[in-house]
Amino acid sequence: MSRLTHAHSPAGVAPGTGYSHVVRGTGRFVAVSGQCAFDAGGEIVGAGDAGAQARQVFENPRRCLAEAGATFGDVVKLTYLVTDVAHLPAVRVARDEVIDTERPPASSAVQVAALFRPELLVEIEAFAIVGEDA
Repeated sequence: MSRLTHAHSPAGVAPGTGYSHVVRGTGRFVAVSGQCAFDAGGEIVGAGDAGAQARQVFENPRRCLAEAGATFGDVVKLTYLVTDVAHLPAVRVARDEVIDTERPPASSAVQVAALFRPELLVEIEAFAIVGEDA
């Protein structure tokens, strides 16, 4: 089992809202590639709908993390790529359904000009630390 420590507001840094500034832990590192709103068949879920895409975008890393013996509780860092920062509220709603909001991972959000397909609005990558026995 990994042991994670979250620092929401290190000395001299304004507190984060919905994320931790620092997460440290011991165990095995897991990196999940950027995930977009594709279903198991490779079809886009929720074209034009940031909320539907965000829900699928969090479902895909959940499955990837499970493959590595991890859960969202093991995630230490999330990176959000959005084509419009107006999509962030929908991303946060979907995120809060899967993470421990009292111990959120470190996070970054970036608005990009485009993702690799024009219908895609959101991409998320995750880094996790799991116990050596996972």
